[in-house]
Amino acid sequence: MPFADLPTGVRLHYLDPNPSGSPAVLLLHGLGATGESWKLQFPPLIDAGMRPIAPSARGFGQSSYPGGKLTIAVFAEDMAALLEKLGTSPAHVVGISMGGTIALQLALSRPDMVRKLVLVSTFAKLHPKGVIGSLYFVIRLIMAYTFGIRAQAGIVARRIFPKPEQESLRQDLIRQVAQANPRAYRGAMMALGQFDVEDLLSTLQVPTLVITGSEDTNIPPENQQPLVERIPGARQVVIQGGGHVVNADSPEAFNQVILEFLG
Repeated sequence: MPFADLPTGVRLHYLDPNPSGSPAVLLLHGLGATGESWKLQFPPLIDAGMRPIAPSARGFGQSSYPGGKLTIAVFAEDMAALLEKLGTSPAHVVGISMGGTIALQLALSRPDMVRKLVLVSTFAKLHPKGVIGSLYFVIRLIMAYTFGIRAQAGIVARRIFPKPEQESLRQDLIRQVAQANPRAYRGAMMALGQFDVEDLLSTLQVPTLVITGSEDTNIPPENQQPLVERIPGARQVVIQGGGHVVNADSPEAFNQVILEFLG
């Protein structure tokens, strides 16, 4: 399992199951998850001859956390450094939820590194849906500070994977979230709350696809709409029945969509 020592001071763990493939596809995970969350995407991307690279962000999975204030720009700087170190720039960049904000920031700050951009279940600015939506994020933050990461993981997993037949997906997510550095997890939550690049979306010149699960309760489909409306030329695919982690709960439909776009 490879690690990359970056100029940013982070030892980043990443999965690289097809190093001879081309072009590279940088896969960026959601809050609390790890690069392993993209394992259902590895086989079709490899079969298409591409090189999926799935890092765990600083403080998550086996990647180090050197401390300091976390922002989405800090995470994006790490990913730029990783692409430079591996010599795989420009790459296709696919990000889900928190990973989508990192992908978006990377495309804004280093457009030369991004071939095509896929934004999944994500946002340019967090707009919680009503009182209930706001309360959910407040409760998550309180839980992260008072009861620890594993309790937080249980709440998140049950919301994201609510169906009885999704028990294995729930347990897999809990296992990944439990690896996170608690300070990094809390810092990432605060960074997401402060992230706002809506006014910059019109400057993006990267071919962009927005993928939305019709049943996403974390980032409702209407909150993903500014990405489609403001990014020049962006198009959206709504996967019917898909939830927030649509790449895991609807992998066949998701994989077909990204292969058609990246191919």
